[in-house]
Amino acid sequence: QDLNMNNSSCEKNDDFKYPLYSVVFSLVFAVGLLFNIIASYIFLCTLKVRNETTTYMMNLVVSDILFVLSLPFRIVYFIKQNWVFGDVLCKISVSLFYTNMYGSILFLTCISMDRFLAIVHPFQSRSIRTKRNAKLACLGVWVVVLSGSIPTGLLLDTTSDKNTSSNESKFCFENYSKKQWKAELWKVVVFIETVGFILPLMLNIFCSVMVLRTLKNPQTINRGGSLNKAKILRMVVVHLLIFCFCFIPYNVNLIFYAMVRTKVLQGCHAEDVVRTIYPIALCIAVTNCCFDPVVYYFTSETIQSSFKRKSTAWHHGTRLFHKLQTDSSQTTSNTTIKSLPPKSNRSKI
Repeated sequence: QDLNMNNSSCEKNDDFKYPLYSVVFSLVFAVGLLFNIIASYIFLCTLKVRNETTTYMMNLVVSDILFVLSLPFRIVYFIKQNWVFGDVLCKISVSLFYTNMYGSILFLTCISMDRFLAIVHPFQSRSIRTKRNAKLACLGVWVVVLSGSIPTGLLLDTTSDKNTSSNESKFCFENYSKKQWKAELWKVVVFIETVGFILPLMLNIFCSVMVLRTLKNPQTINRGGSLNKAKILRMVVVHLLIFCFCFIPYNVNLIFYAMVRTKVLQGCHAEDVVRTIYPIALCIAVTNCCFDPVVYYFTSETIQSSFKRKSTAWHHGTRLFHKLQTDSSQTTSNTTIKSLPPKSNRSKI
């Protein structure tokens, strides 16, 4: 999606983006893969109790892992500055990028709405906040996300016609012509920005404000019984920080990016700004798959208690094992078993 300035009087070199992409995407691949493998292990192997929140988080893990596994192809592309894997893999990698970004946005919004219902309307929402409805909501998110990412990745050309000759480096979703932007790409941007960013942003802000207002009510602590204001406040802060940090810079810049490409905004200064901000905002956006596991821990008491149970059981189990070994060695060295104990003492032993 980067600007093609071959036919423009505005000249600016943005080749810094390729080394930047190579370093950031490599770090995201290593950290994101590790964190999401750990999260997958917890969800699949150690988590006994599953609720509506963990349902959203499990779907978010699937989205993150699919995206992380596509990053090595992008890393090689940024290093070589030439896409050598064919059009199919290019389309798939770009589809996974948009699936992950806007899937993360929508799943985080679902988590915020779920907590809004649980805290602001705890009694009225009992029939709504069920695992069945959570699964239906996740299905709806996947339908919306795939309906936007699949056309973006599979139906559009991978690059401009001017860059498809065999003796030139091949781009992967870069250097589109102004004609392609005016004909197709602006429609894609309008759809993903409206459904995938603006509406979720408004919902996140609304849910967060309502939760904070509810927490200020003195009766709140009695309504929920063991409601912990500190944990809920931490949940709201973590959600908003991750949402704002990862998604706002890229999506806001993408709006101005599309306006520049379709000549709604004109002038070299506007082009220079969006070309400079775009690579930085993109690098920030891809880090969301590293921050999502942080959401899993800070927003789910079930996962936190699972961590604590596992660590406590491991600690006590290790101490018991060593104690049994010590007792066994002492007993073996000091006594000799000559016969079985009397029948009356066997049950006690």
